[in-house]
Amino acid sequence: MEKREGIADFSLLGGPLHRLGCRLGLVRDRTNTVALGLVLGAFPWIVLVALASVEGLGAVLFSIESIGSHVRLLVAIPLLFVCEAFIDPRFTAFVHGIVRSQVVPATARPALESEIARIARWRDGWLPEALFLLVAVLLALTTRNQNFFAYLSGLTGGSNPSATVETTWTSQWYWMVCMPLFRFLLLRWIWRLALWCFFLWRLSRLELRLVPTHPDRAGGLGFLELVHTEFIPLVLAISAAQSASLAQDIASGRMTFDAIYPGVAFVLLADAVLFVGPLYIFSLKLWRCKVKGMNDYSAFAERYVNEFDRKWLGADPAPGEPLLGTADIQSLADLSNSVSIVRDMRLVPVSSSILMYLAVAALVPLLPLVLFKYPIGDLLAKFFERLAGL
Repeated sequence: MEKREGIADFSLLGGPLHRLGCRLGLVRDRTNTVALGLVLGAFPWIVLVALASVEGLGAVLFSIESIGSHVRLLVAIPLLFVCEAFIDPRFTAFVHGIVRSQVVPATARPALESEIARIARWRDGWLPEALFLLVAVLLALTTRNQNFFAYLSGLTGGSNPSATVETTWTSQWYWMVCMPLFRFLLLRWIWRLALWCFFLWRLSRLELRLVPTHPDRAGGLGFLELVHTEFIPLVLAISAAQSASLAQDIASGRMTFDAIYPGVAFVLLADAVLFVGPLYIFSLKLWRCKVKGMNDYSAFAERYVNEFDRKWLGADPAPGEPLLGTADIQSLADLSNSVSIVRDMRLVPVSSSILMYLAVAALVPLLPLVLFKYPIGDLLAKFFERLAGL
């Protein structure tokens, strides 16, 4: 691992797949894995389309009932790698930032380096990815008796139709290669989220030097909001896969349009838990910092305003010192601002902005589902009727 500012770079990029991508030249500068994601998504899709064309199943493959196959391979898988390419440099910058700003004091740096080394060992190990691949393959083997439409629907729908059709090479390729690949990559990301949460928990156990008057109103941990904003591609990937699953179920008649609302609510809740919930790890630290800051700055402010009052408003004001241009008034205003910052200090190192970003990212892929209830033709007709005043 490279070292800057006396501490090793923190990264969650590693493992057998990442090393393979580096050897194949699909990973640039060690962090840009977008090309690897595009290849992993596009190559199985091309083979799937070729097999469907040879077997005369093109109409089935490109029907709305099979849209999940295209979304998972061409949208969700690349987005998983776009997310890791965007967010990993933020991880590194965050760790170096808390060292440079003394949020992690010199006495706690050995413990921080130990945690970084532990995460690196777990990240680079082959066992987790081997286990994820085994789980993905076992899931495929235990459900391989489903029909062609079930092969294409993957994890969605939850139905196992009683009617059976002849197993095709297209369905076998999708069910035994494409879906295990998607599940493997999804489990791989869940593992990384678990590593990141563990690292944040271990970081919260260190003796951190949080500053209650820090302008980020999070004691110096405000950069975490920027880090977690980079999870948006992952949110888009999850929501796109869920949207495609709901579209398949509606198109095949397995559910009605009104039944999607619990699914949409669950997506929003899951995103909040996965990408905002881990930041509550620091709530106790931030609360203690806020309480101590209010005590310290309240006592300091009380002494200052008493001396200010005696000097400028008391019975014996400061002789010969001009009131205009005095630094005392500006200092009083600065002190008031500092106390306000402490009072407004957040107990979670994020603002409401990240909730809005995550909600928008989760809802945008779900918007096309509206077309099941309001077809595009009807929407356009109503739009032009109202525009023309008809």
